[in-house]
Amino acid sequence: MTRRTRAVAFFGLERNIVAVSGAMFLMGLGEELWKRFMPKYLEALGAPVAVIGLYGTTRDFLDGVYAYPGGWVADRYGRRRALLLFVSLAIAGYAIYWLAPSWPFIFGGLVLAMAWTSMASPTLFAVVGDALPKGRRAMGFTVQSILRRIPIAIAPTLGGLAIVAYGVRQGVRVGLVASGILAIMTLVVVTRVSIPVVVQHGPTNIVGVWRALPATFRKLLASDVFIRTCEALVEVFIVLYATNIVGISAPQFGALVAVQMVTSILVYIPAARIADKVGRKPFVLATFAAFSLFPIAVVFAKSFGMLVLAFVIGGLREIGEPARKALIVDLAEPHLRARSVGLYYLLRSLAITPAAFLGGVLWQISPTIPFLAAGAIGSIGTLLFALTVDEEHAG
Repeated sequence: MTRRTRAVAFFGLERNIVAVSGAMFLMGLGEELWKRFMPKYLEALGAPVAVIGLYGTTRDFLDGVYAYPGGWVADRYGRRRALLLFVSLAIAGYAIYWLAPSWPFIFGGLVLAMAWTSMASPTLFAVVGDALPKGRRAMGFTVQSILRRIPIAIAPTLGGLAIVAYGVRQGVRVGLVASGILAIMTLVVVTRVSIPVVVQHGPTNIVGVWRALPATFRKLLASDVFIRTCEALVEVFIVLYATNIVGISAPQFGALVAVQMVTSILVYIPAARIADKVGRKPFVLATFAAFSLFPIAVVFAKSFGMLVLAFVIGGLREIGEPARKALIVDLAEPHLRARSVGLYYLLRSLAITPAAFLGGVLWQISPTIPFLAAGAIGSIGTLLFALTVDEEHAG
């Protein structure tokens, strides 16, 4: 076996995995130039804090509502056609963002731009399940995650520099132009995806898909709802806390995101390799614990140096994400795979939809309150997973 063959086998670099991972890299490279600065963009367009919270809530709502239809399209029409559709819709959303003269237009763009973020997610999950055996799926998700997060380690800093050079509005718009170009390149990449459509049998409606899900799948979902509520309470306010309260600059915030992503990348491969061999639960548990600690670490940070430590903890949230995703795919029926993933994210996102808006309400009382509440809610989810998901069903 040659070195190249060994590397392909080790990392699960099957051609479809390479294609969808490349698509994730290109789309991520574009979106991360401006995505984390959207709260500042809204602020520049005249949006009050409550509207910024509503933006986060709307994003979470669409994230859920789009997931199941996205999975249905992928199961019904095939992975390649689905990805081509979702990328095209996202390009239209970027155009609306760029043209927006005031903040209400951002919500219209969000409806289309979320097609990639949310509708495509079940398809990307399903390709790993379609293309790789159970014992290599965590590594397959790791490759996807690394190629998704390399742009996050680079692009926000570049986006922050663009904002310093051109101002918030023009800086974000420069990023949107680059994002559109990279999305067009993505359309070419996804044409290489070639996975046959699985013949339909068994339950096809959403109730039937839910009934087909095993108990472990549902327990994981329940725990994850608490964890993502923890995340959603503060996610859109982290950039505001760091820049407005702690007082760091936009490029410094971009550097913090880079620290977070580099931390994630460093732990991905060893964690996934071990998870494929010994089981998923310890790594999912570690991820949930890091989600709970991150908002607490941010709110106690009073300087850039302390924020660096907080964002290292934020990076450790990814230590068990490939294992969690592999567990979802492991538990789903092959012919329902994309829809099962879509239903998981539909229910999870709908459950956490009010969180960002509630975070905005709590922020108006005191900026520290949503972060402390998030830590408490995350701790409940971590404990729930530890007590309800058996090791034998999570391996």
